Amino acid sequence: MRILHTADWHLGRTLEGRSRVKEQEAFLEELVRIVDDQQVDLILMAGDVYDSVNPPAVAEQMFYEAAARLTDHGRQLAVIAGNHDQPERVASVKPLVQRRGIELVGLPGSEALRIHVPRTDEVACLAALPYPSEARLNELLTVEGDEGVLREAYSTRVGKLMSHMAASFRPDTVNLAMSHIYVLGGLETDSERPIQVGGAYTVDPSALATGAQYTALGHLHRPQHVKGEGVIRYSGSPLAYSFSEAGQAKSVTIIDASPGKAIQLEELHLTSGRPLVRWRAKGGLEEVYRWLDEGLDKTAYIDLEVTLTEAMSMGDIQRLRKSRDGIIHIRPIYPEMVTSMVEQQRSELPLPELFRSFYQRQTGGAEAEDALVKLFLELVDEDADREALFSEDSARESGEGIPS
Repeated sequence: MRILHTADWHLGRTLEGRSRVKEQEAFLEELVRIVDDQQVDLILMAGDVYDSVNPPAVAEQMFYEAAARLTDHGRQLAVIAGNHDQPERVASVKPLVQRRGIELVGLPGSEALRIHVPRTDEVACLAALPYPSEARLNELLTVEGDEGVLREAYSTRVGKLMSHMAASFRPDTVNLAMSHIYVLGGLETDSERPIQVGGAYTVDPSALATGAQYTALGHLHRPQHVKGEGVIRYSGSPLAYSFSEAGQAKSVTIIDASPGKAIQLEELHLTSGRPLVRWRAKGGLEEVYRWLDEGLDKTAYIDLEVTLTEAMSMGDIQRLRKSRDGIIHIRPIYPEMVTSMVEQQRSELPLPELFRSFYQRQTGGAEAEDALVKLFLELVDEDADREALFSEDSARESGEGIPS
């Protein structure tokens, strides 16, 4: 069977008050085309259908219409609630849609889903775990507890639930797992609202060692694999929802799977949605206006940082806003601010990070290898030892600090 993995649609989300509805509609249209063109049999949506527990009506309408179109021609759709979703709302229409091939899972349960795929006459056994919050797991996690103990207890509980559902896996079924969680080792961005308290709400990859041929994850917005047993992957969000995602390529994942065989995986990049970019204009406003005249990043939302020697006037700000509707943030940077920020960063950074930063500046952006950083730290330690020895010898020669 052919499977598509997607997640984190966040229907109804805005960007600094700007509607993303048109972009989300374009994504869903593109998704339907991909499902048709790729002859997908089963779509896995790994949580965060909506951006809030009380989404606007237009967001719900987009989801229902997309679900109906995605399940044309006998295709199947499985959806779990994420940390942004109200679980009962996601699952509320289940009695109306289940016969159409749509499975909606709002709250954690103990039974795996069995999904029949008409085209190949195969069955997918899906261990589907919606976002397992403290309340949804009926766990008592208090801030007084030791963080390591809390993390271990939470991760163990998630592992037990997944293993219990995975007990339904069979040699003659396509065995899959899906959840909306933060797995240790995943790279975050600013647009994921925190789901862990002091690191307690994290899951060790070992908790996902269920024997699944593929584990589909939601929550992190950057498409990425997670190290662990089997194939574990975040599909990422279809749109960039914060400037920390600037430059990220958005995608969906296509999986070819058969019972008892290794899967084949392909990442398909999406073209819908306006990109988010960061402009760093060290040449001042003249450089910004030149970029605007050149049509640089014409369709993008822009986070603008401009280096200035004189204060920016309201007229300058209004002119920029009128020049491009995609300019979201305008931050003037003055020389004294740069000096202050650099000094603060230097005081806060540990020695290895200071060396890495220095190495990048000196080499034009190259990353210092771990072996080189280690060698540098060893040299620093040697210098420190020599200084200490020199100070001790000097003290002896002068008679200072020598006990009588």
